[in-house]
Amino acid sequence: MSFGETPITIIGNLTTDPELKFTDSGQALAKFTVASTPRTFDREANQWKDGTSTFFRCAAWRALAEHVAESLGKGSRVVLSGRIRQHDWKTPEGDNRSMLAVEVDEIGASLRFTTVSINGKTTGDNGGTPADAPWTTDGNSPKPPF
Repeated sequence: MSFGETPITIIGNLTTDPELKFTDSGQALAKFTVASTPRTFDREANQWKDGTSTFFRCAAWRALAEHVAESLGKGSRVVLSGRIRQHDWKTPEGDNRSMLAVEVDEIGASLRFTTVSINGKTTGDNGGTPADAPWTTDGNSPKPPF
């Protein structure tokens, strides 16, 4: 992360399935929105109350984009970290516009209310278990011996 960037961690739910696109140069881009709603317990009413939802437009690039599109869908509860980016543009009428979005660095399913299965498939793109790791017996096993 560069100096001056604004890091952010968000816990919330995808509002739609991720939209996977490819740039003219072939780079994968997944766009999606995450809604985060604070909940508080009202002791007098003896029930949970939802606060005001905040919606975050998010973008993931390259292999992460493809993994997001393949693994997550509408309603998936996620934990993500990334950087806030401001995008500025002019409308056809000449008005200046800007918006904030999150450029996602890491994202995964939240395990607070559900379980997930990891299939162990890696792309070799900055992740996974090296084939020569001391705990692999067949060169493919991602499980350490403990």
